[in-house]
Amino acid sequence: MSGIAVRIELAPHCSLTPSGARTLFLGTCGVSFGIAGLMTLRGYWPVLAYAGLEMLLLGWALHASLQRRHRIETIVVSEDSVEIEARWRGMATRAVFPRHWSRVKLRDDFSRLRPARLEIESGGRCCEIGSFLTGQERQRLALRLAALIGGMADSPPLPPGKPRG
Repeated sequence: MSGIAVRIELAPHCSLTPSGARTLFLGTCGVSFGIAGLMTLRGYWPVLAYAGLEMLLLGWALHASLQRRHRIETIVVSEDSVEIEARWRGMATRAVFPRHWSRVKLRDDFSRLRPARLEIESGGRCCEIGSFLTGQERQRLALRLAALIGGMADSPPLPPGKPRG
C-alpha cells in the first residue's frame, strides 16, 4: 500500500491475566470445596456435587474470557480502499472495500445484550467490525470512520503524515 493511510487497531478489553484467572479460580475452589467438605461431614453430601458443578462452570467461563485476548481487528483506510483484517487464534479474514463507494452503518439490534452493530458496506457486501466494543465505543468508532469513508464528494482527503503500513 502506498501513500497516506490511517490505521485503527481494535482489541477487546481483557484486564484479567492468566495468572490472575488461575489465582481467582484456585481461591474460589478452595473456599467452595472447603465449605462443601464441612457440609458433607454433617450429612449434606449433595453440596459437594453442586460445588463441583459450580467450579466446572467457573473454569469454563474464565477460559472463555481469556480466549478473547487473541482477537484483533485492523482497519486500514488508504486513499482508495478500506481494508479490514480480523485475526483470532491464528486464523485471519480479510475484506477490502473501495473507500469512496463504502458506507459506515450503525444498525440497531433488537437485543439489549448488543445494542447496535457497526458495519462497513459496499457493493452488496458488508463486514461487521468491533462486535466486542461497548455501545459508546462503537458510536465513537462509527463517527471516526464516517469522517474517513464515503462518496467522492463526501470523503475528505486523509490527514497528511508519514505513510503507514
